[in-house]
Amino acid sequence: MTDGTDGTERLPGRDRRRFPGISSRAYEHPADRSALVALRKLSGFDTVFKALSGLLPERSLRLLFLSDSVRVSDQQFAHLNAMLRDACYILDLEKVPPMYVNQDPHPNAMCIGLDEPIIVVTTGLVELLDEEEMRAVVGHEVGHALSGHAVYRTILLFLTSLALKVAWIPLGNVAIMAIVTALREWFRKSELSADRAGLLVGQDLQASMRGLMKLAGGNHLHEMNVDSFLAQAEEYESGGDLRDSVLKIMNVLPRSHPFTTVRAAELKKWEASRDYQRIMEGHYDKREDDKDTSVRESFRQSAGHYSESVKNSKDPLMGLVRDIAGGAGDLGGKLRDTFTGRGAAGSSGGQDGASGSANGDGGANGGSSGKDDPGSAER
Repeated sequence: MTDGTDGTERLPGRDRRRFPGISSRAYEHPADRSALVALRKLSGFDTVFKALSGLLPERSLRLLFLSDSVRVSDQQFAHLNAMLRDACYILDLEKVPPMYVNQDPHPNAMCIGLDEPIIVVTTGLVELLDEEEMRAVVGHEVGHALSGHAVYRTILLFLTSLALKVAWIPLGNVAIMAIVTALREWFRKSELSADRAGLLVGQDLQASMRGLMKLAGGNHLHEMNVDSFLAQAEEYESGGDLRDSVLKIMNVLPRSHPFTTVRAAELKKWEASRDYQRIMEGHYDKREDDKDTSVRESFRQSAGHYSESVKNSKDPLMGLVRDIAGGAGDLGGKLRDTFTGRGAAGSSGGQDGASGSANGDGGANGGSSGKDDPGSAER
């Protein structure tokens, strides 16, 4: 290990910075961070989950991966083992979690476990990504481990399975799915946090972008373009009307991950932010200060993020929310005009026509307002 001219540690032979003592708070998405801080501060939280662990098939999962997958080591998938150790070194994760390669053509990776995290990657993912793209994925999963996401991911998997088993019980499935839906919303934000951790490990935005494009379009990079891929996120964010906004919500609800174009746009925006630059300069939250973190401050930051997302979003539904919050007149008329396409064009003289024009103009503003950069995870 050598030292950079600014005193920052670097990995041997690589121009990658190391972040001694970094807290996961440094890279966590605001919504993810506030939820985790609140859970960590909750009295008796650890006791409850230790009791719950008796119901979860964690030991069975560990034995399953041990018996029917390939454990990464110096003798097996040595290049993945080197990436794993590098990722733990960069993020200063003292205990390297066990990692398994599981035969599955579907590209996927996960970090699960209550007592200790386990990282699992599929053969489909290993065969799809090149070395630098895979490094970002391994860093992504190590970020999950550092943040403590493995615990909640395991619970989400368990509850999702349980919901299917009790679907025949009246209201039983409804109660469980309400919890599952809330966990999925949190977990989608945690994926954005882990994408940031992957970037801190790989320190190569283009590699992260390529990996996300491959997850969306397969191993055809010669047929894809990063700028065009990001333009899809812009179109997704701002296109359509309120009906499309509702469909977006319905499409994302059953997912544990945000849509791939959205993840790419969010990561690119974070890489260009001052927060990322400060981390790369060595200024970041330290693990030793985690115990002093204020729950109120974390929620304030989360609320501020949601408010800013609504303010800057080009989504028609968010535009309507802005107008309502700003005192836009007749909600019923606004909804009617937006959904039916009525507006200024359908208005004619007279008081009623003027009223219809006002509502139509409001709908148009709601659909196109917001000149700031697009990209918000709150979808």
